[in-house]
Amino acid sequence: MRIGMFADMYKPHLSGVTNYISLYKERFEHLGHEVFVFTYGNRDHVDDEPNVLRSPALAWGSTGWQMGLGASAEAREVMHSLDIAHVNHPFLSGRVALRECGSRGIPVVFTNHTRYDIYSDAYAGFIPRSIRISFLKRYLNAFAGDVDLVLAPSPGIKQWLSDFGITDAAVEHSNAVDTHPFMSPAAPRTKSEFGFAEDSMVLCYLGRIGPEKNFNLLVDSFIRAAQANAHLCLLIIGDGPGRGEAQEKLWAHGLIDRVHFNGRTPYKDVPDVIAAADAFVTASVSEVHPLVIMEAMAAGLPAVGIHSPGVGDIIDDGVTGLLTNESVDEFAAALTRIARNADELQSMSAAACKAAQDYDIRIMADRMLELYDGLLDR
Repeated sequence: MRIGMFADMYKPHLSGVTNYISLYKERFEHLGHEVFVFTYGNRDHVDDEPNVLRSPALAWGSTGWQMGLGASAEAREVMHSLDIAHVNHPFLSGRVALRECGSRGIPVVFTNHTRYDIYSDAYAGFIPRSIRISFLKRYLNAFAGDVDLVLAPSPGIKQWLSDFGITDAAVEHSNAVDTHPFMSPAAPRTKSEFGFAEDSMVLCYLGRIGPEKNFNLLVDSFIRAAQANAHLCLLIIGDGPGRGEAQEKLWAHGLIDRVHFNGRTPYKDVPDVIAAADAFVTASVSEVHPLVIMEAMAAGLPAVGIHSPGVGDIIDDGVTGLLTNESVDEFAAALTRIARNADELQSMSAAACKAAQDYDIRIMADRMLELYDGLLDR
């Protein structure tokens, strides 16, 4: 099968969508399929994998986003030879997939990776919300009607797609991770390598440090919990516009030495880095079905998160981690509970690792291929 993965941005940009595409591409190729990635920008980037076709684009500042200028002639020629087109962003590359593939009878699949309403609040607040939401509803509803299959990575997102007026016909198909590197990291890091005592309780956050991730709530909650628990530390993997403000807060409360900012970290090194942690934390409510929580669980890290679509679909409260309301008081209390209950932490660690196996790429890729085959048969 010749499969096309369409994305507005790809490597070297780091994101959950990038990892999603890369993981499925590698697995499908292992199974003998031919996979192409169609994306924009970074045309001087040297790819370490075959069949990445990059069309011209203008970079959107330092955000990693690319303003595509249309598909290249080479890309269009390959698009016309595909069996399946799989869209991961509904705007630029999604429209190209419909024009170049859908119009020729090639089935188009769309995975909704993003809570576009929340992202618009975080990055397009200068536009009145009523206008933004009205546009998103109309556009996404029309786009969902044009593709052949809409995939929802979690029950919560399937419900959101319906409630937001996009589609009632989405098919649930969970995100996937390669559990093996996280269960058995090649060169696990130690707490002392990040400046923490080996008997400390290390919480880990992995992701963009930005408003869409509710990062301020996470920092405020950690400050409160750390003031009451002297052995509590925080390892932050990632970077973003909120880093400076977070560092200032931690410095002001005398906690900067109990937090390590690891910065942007190559994905291949992540299993080794998070091996130094005891639990995973995220205050984000904008997730669809976060790969980072699945990866952390595969590493045996219970997760603390907030009741919301995506996050609430992965964390089994009290079994594989803890869920709270969107409150600094409640989130800080959950961090304290994790820090003070070693037996519960150990029990949740084992349960998290076991639960993560359901999301392994070897299982989910086979299910995706069944969905593709169903479209081709139809």
